[in-house]
Amino acid sequence: MPIRNVATLAVAVFLGLIAVLLVRSYLASASASQPTAKATVPVVVAASPIERGKTVEAVQLKLANYPADAVPEGAFRTVADLTGAPADKRVAIRMISANEPVLAEKISGPGGRQILSASLTEGMRAVSLRSNDVAGVAGFVLPGDRVDILLTRAAGVGQVTQVLAERVRVLGVDQTSDDAADKPQVARSVTVEVTPDQAQAISLAQAVGQVSLSLRHVADETPLSKRATTVADLGVFGARPVVAHAVIRRAPPAPSGQEVHVVRGVETSGYRIP
Repeated sequence: MPIRNVATLAVAVFLGLIAVLLVRSYLASASASQPTAKATVPVVVAASPIERGKTVEAVQLKLANYPADAVPEGAFRTVADLTGAPADKRVAIRMISANEPVLAEKISGPGGRQILSASLTEGMRAVSLRSNDVAGVAGFVLPGDRVDILLTRAAGVGQVTQVLAERVRVLGVDQTSDDAADKPQVARSVTVEVTPDQAQAISLAQAVGQVSLSLRHVADETPLSKRATTVADLGVFGARPVVAHAVIRRAPPAPSGQEVHVVRGVETSGYRIP
């Protein structure tokens, strides 16, 4: 084979190798420039809008995949973690839009933000009473207890104690609302759950008299039969009225007539009758 042909073939092979290397290098750089697929994790989001104050139900929720490094703080991974047991229902404390992650700061209950308003029975109100070692039953009133609320005030020429509310639930003592609390605590305030009308009456009562609490047995649901007690009623609770009286003793006939002795308390007086 002529030397010229050999040289031409060698140059062609060399250029082909260079072209292959350049194409491989280009493909490698293009592949490196493309983003790699990131790992994702499920996050609970709202399937439909959830209004503020409404209970969060499972039918209102769904799962959406989020990048593992972009999961919002306070997010839930499963619907069961959020809904929990029937006794642990969460309430939305903020408006949650559709497809928005349901975060712990937007709901109440276990695993969420703890607020007193979420624990109130629907239609009820929370009102605080001034308390001390006497009005607060020496600190033995704890969150979760049931109490009667009494008002003592001036009425006419005497005093009267009347019932403002009965069997009301204690929500908190000072700033503690833990139902598991078991140690007596002399507090400056006690927060109770009452109706709107009772809340007005209790607020007025604190301005006109002394409000105190009467602790009930945990299972006592008996309604109070006596709604008010006056000073005059105190005599019927075992007290006997004191009546002043005089004792007259007849002495035997005296030579000059009869003598009568009159006893008034510890003093004795004698009188002679002609």
